[in-house]
Amino acid sequence: MQLTGSQIIIECLKEQGVDTVFGYPGGAILNVYDELYRHSDEITHYLTSHEQGASHAADGYARSTGKVGVCMATSGPGATNLVTGIATANMDSVPLVAITANVGKSLLGKDSFQEVDIVGVTMPITKHNYIVNDVDKLADTLREAFYIAQSGRPGVVLVDVTKDVTSNKADYVKKEPKPIVRKSDTILEEDIDKALSLIKKCKKPFIFTGGGTVISEASEELMEFVGKVNAPVCDSLMGKGGFPGTEEMYTGMLGMHGTKASNLGVSECDLLIAIGTRFSDRVIGNAKKFAKNAKVLHIDVDAAEVNKNIRTTASIIGDVKEVLSRLNEKLPQYDHSQWIQHIMELKEKYPLTYHKDELTGPYIIEKLYEITNGEAIITTDVGQHQMWAAQYYKYPKPRTLITSGGAGTMGYGLGAAIGTKVANKDKVVVNIAGDGCFRMNMNEIATATRYNIPVIEIIMNNNVLGMVRQWQTLFYGKRYSYTVLNDQVDYVKLSEAMGAKAYRITKQEEVEPVLREAISLNIPVVIDCQIGSDDKVFPMVAPNAPINEAFAEEDLKAKGLDC
Repeated sequence: MQLTGSQIIIECLKEQGVDTVFGYPGGAILNVYDELYRHSDEITHYLTSHEQGASHAADGYARSTGKVGVCMATSGPGATNLVTGIATANMDSVPLVAITANVGKSLLGKDSFQEVDIVGVTMPITKHNYIVNDVDKLADTLREAFYIAQSGRPGVVLVDVTKDVTSNKADYVKKEPKPIVRKSDTILEEDIDKALSLIKKCKKPFIFTGGGTVISEASEELMEFVGKVNAPVCDSLMGKGGFPGTEEMYTGMLGMHGTKASNLGVSECDLLIAIGTRFSDRVIGNAKKFAKNAKVLHIDVDAAEVNKNIRTTASIIGDVKEVLSRLNEKLPQYDHSQWIQHIMELKEKYPLTYHKDELTGPYIIEKLYEITNGEAIITTDVGQHQMWAAQYYKYPKPRTLITSGGAGTMGYGLGAAIGTKVANKDKVVVNIAGDGCFRMNMNEIATATRYNIPVIEIIMNNNVLGMVRQWQTLFYGKRYSYTVLNDQVDYVKLSEAMGAKAYRITKQEEVEPVLREAISLNIPVVIDCQIGSDDKVFPMVAPNAPINEAFAEEDLKAKGLDC
């Protein structure tokens, strides 16, 4: 049957099982939005306050479900406003399809009104992208985009469609989506055997799990693997929940703000088993001194990550779930009780600590964990509050921490929380932000209230750019260059003006009743928490220092340093 390009876009979305889209209309994409109007009973479109909010919402939707997130924008500034969200999602391997419309084919390359080469702009920050200027190629391009976004290592695919294509007609025949098959053809028996040999010979194994474990839904296989190897486990920020944070064998996050138990344990181990992680610089610190006593076994779906940042002794390339399943079939039961006892002693000796007699970020997050029984989905922005959320909320399941890891995108969390809540209506969804992050995209509170999406926004309001200030305090002689936000913005009044219920917390005893009421109301809520400007995230590893040199506040004070 003959359909317009806009109709084909809608039919292809339905083919892929898409029932939720986030976006913002404009001239070039009007034909598509007109068709969305006709299909509003099949596809729910959420109008965000800004295109960046749409991309982050689609990202949160995807991370929390494993499905492909979809966002839309018009040409020119509409498309470029998606760029930060595209980069954010792609760096963290999030399956997302961004559909943009451009000027008509005859106007391309002529500096036409609202014309931008969005394919050229996004080429370095997408897994793949397309410009479609022939309606006959539209359907197959969209199908391919969804397949690429989900297969292997997931990522972002952008499809830019010229306006004439959205109105031109072509034959359309419905097709079933191409099945997504776990990548296993690269899993070699010789690599499995080498891995098993390394595990057999080691005395002090340590398992480091990353976002790949979450993406591949490999939590059960990881649990079995940990039990058989009999090793302690740490994770990256993206790996949270892949291995339950409530398990005794879990030692906490690794890296710049990781626990001392994890950092010291990895530095002492003789075999580091890295699963679904890319060894980012925030994890490894000084690469030359990282895990220098260990052989490294790296398991990852993406061969490009192996030997990129850390030299490995052996590797297995393939889907993490599939690799762990094959290893588990052949692994005997090992006993490393003496090594584990040593690591447990490190856990006990170096617990996470904070000032218990003040209103602080860690206190608020611990109370949130207690009240929600660890069953909420937490989204965050980026900074100190993000690290506190990683440290003090225990994530018992995957896809319960939604945060920007690779890009470190300020302003990410609120849009992501909206997308997460839309996809998880039965879950409590809480975004934890700093005041600096919140003010970047706080207009999305209006999106939450427009659709009555009951997200809870917690602002760790310290009137500064907290993480940057922490660095300025420790490494820049307390020269606070443009990090003080001590202005006249009242976030309670601002949030109320956008239709949300808002609270201000200034002391510990207010935290629990406010959180409980916020959860019970089931409406958009903003909580402005007034915390100290000089609260810090500890432990910390100095830039380019080895991770075994992680220091805490008491270490600095023991050296007579003012922190």
